[in-house]
Amino acid sequence: MSSSQWITQSTGTFSSSVKELARRIDEADGVLIGAGAGLSTACGPDFAYAGERFERYFGDFRRRYHFADMYSGGFYPFATPEERWAYWSRYVWINRYECPVGQPYLDLLAIVEDKDYFVLTTNVDHQFQRAGFDKGHLFYTQGDYGLFQCSKPCHKRTYDNYEQIKAMVEQQSDMRIPTSLVPRCPRCGVPMSMNLRADETFVQDEGWDQACDRYVRWRTEHDDKKVVYLELGVGGNTPVIIKYPFWQVVAQNPLGFYVQVNLGEVIAPAEIADRTMLIDGDAARVLSVVRELRRG
Repeated sequence: MSSSQWITQSTGTFSSSVKELARRIDEADGVLIGAGAGLSTACGPDFAYAGERFERYFGDFRRRYHFADMYSGGFYPFATPEERWAYWSRYVWINRYECPVGQPYLDLLAIVEDKDYFVLTTNVDHQFQRAGFDKGHLFYTQGDYGLFQCSKPCHKRTYDNYEQIKAMVEQQSDMRIPTSLVPRCPRCGVPMSMNLRADETFVQDEGWDQACDRYVRWRTEHDDKKVVYLELGVGGNTPVIIKYPFWQVVAQNPLGFYVQVNLGEVIAPAEIADRTMLIDGDAARVLSVVRELRRG
């Protein structure tokens, strides 16, 4: 799909937009949710990767290694695996296991739980399942903080990492874990890595394949139905996963309606303007209000 003209601002007032969104969901045959990092950012300071929360959990790493936020630390070339896993275990613990469930996720579930819904997400923090979304209605395309894989990889399997991560957090000292806790592949013995899509070594295991099949099946079954394609917190980093496919399917389905909620950056092709709503705003506020409107 190509377009030489674009919509780049909100298509209505906040009040009119949330009312229309609630009505569209009420009347829809299905809701396809596309969620990006902005949805977790909207959960508030307890989910921030920079600022006070970063300093609280990683002030010692900042002072020694001089990176300024958690995301940057994930790419730091640590000299030893003991240092690298001290960082990553702490990172995974606070962003996957110890953190609360974000209110926007709870509001979103309340909005769609009585509908035929599916979730496509690039997020890896497990918030959807922790909020209570049906695992069979989720496709995590980019991995999960809660999984290890072989770094080579020698086989297509992932491994739950809760117990190992917990031990690393509890036993690390001076920003290092004991060498005995460095995770290694149970088949070939090379170091394990996080199951996160960073390069061609990313493992798409059996669960990933099954989720992909369920997503494709849902899309196929709904391509000619009245569907709300609800995009939340998706920026421009990986538009080929959510944004572009949503534009394309709405262009092809005259009953489809595209909604984009993103703070500070909204865009859609003008050719689907008659079936598009753009809301430049905080996803937390939008979902909270829509939940109340649907409840009422």
